Amino acid sequence: MSLPSPSPFPPPSPSAAFRPPRLLALAGPTAAGKTDASLALAREFDAEIVSVDSALVYRGMDIGTAKPTAQQLAAVPHHLVDIRDPAQPYSAAEFVADATIRVAQIQARGRLALLVGGTMLYFKALFDGLDEMPAADPDVRARLEREAADRGWPALHAELAAVDPRTAARLAPHDSQRIQRALEVYRSAGRPLSEFQQGRPGRGLRPAALLSLEPGNRGWLHERIARRFDAMLQAGFLDEVRALRARGDLHPGLPSMRCVGYRQAWEALDAGWTPAMLRERGIAATRQLAKRQLTWLRSMERRTVACDGPDPVGDLLQAAREVLR
Repeated sequence: MSLPSPSPFPPPSPSAAFRPPRLLALAGPTAAGKTDASLALAREFDAEIVSVDSALVYRGMDIGTAKPTAQQLAAVPHHLVDIRDPAQPYSAAEFVADATIRVAQIQARGRLALLVGGTMLYFKALFDGLDEMPAADPDVRARLEREAADRGWPALHAELAAVDPRTAARLAPHDSQRIQRALEVYRSAGRPLSEFQQGRPGRGLRPAALLSLEPGNRGWLHERIARRFDAMLQAGFLDEVRALRARGDLHPGLPSMRCVGYRQAWEALDAGWTPAMLRERGIAATRQLAKRQLTWLRSMERRTVACDGPDPVGDLLQAAREVLR
């Protein structure tokens, strides 16, 4: 286990020094084991979990998001899970507003609020705040869809790199959802998305620490990703996507259906991929997501606990005890 680095958050004032911190954060890439770790932390410290995950907000998307089971959700109070229909978008600004309210309510009950997830933009927005961004513009979005059909998303990624290199650097050339939103913001506001996302450190919530489930061995994480995707397929993931398609009001352009795994499954059903093709492409996309998450995570001020040791949950509990002592 790596030793905790100095907390990026300022210490409490002397008058409040006797009060134990009531906010802790746990982040990590997909498949790193956040669910088991968060449940252990919640049981040990009488915590309620606030999900920091842009996919878990959607109802009916359970298998492909590796959503905690009904038993796990019942064992510990969870917030911001199953709060949106897949046809409804959910923004970082909405998350900040919702999470801030939930944290205050948990703290008012005298319990520890535990932020848990892998959507690093949500963490950054919650800690640093977000400048108000332009609302979605259907006309601009439709125009970008047409351009992508003609030129391809890599070409639009190259265009984004010219006007917003910081955002482009953290996006894959085929990350259509995020490329589209970044170009939409730039064309609507005349300012790059990265300027809106800068925030001001210390402007938002201040957890006692940001604990990181961050594997030092990438092969360890890749193996877990493959095992979990296989388990999803065996649990009926394709049937889940078929049921979503059968509703008739969902389409591949929605944020919910662009989630990793769902995007590949939808395309597999459209194109008639073999199960082996879906498995290969789904695992590859999940690995790319994990790489992006780790890039974000390693740029954030944090305390770090590596999770490729023999007892990652035990390591996390010990680090949390030291922080909350």
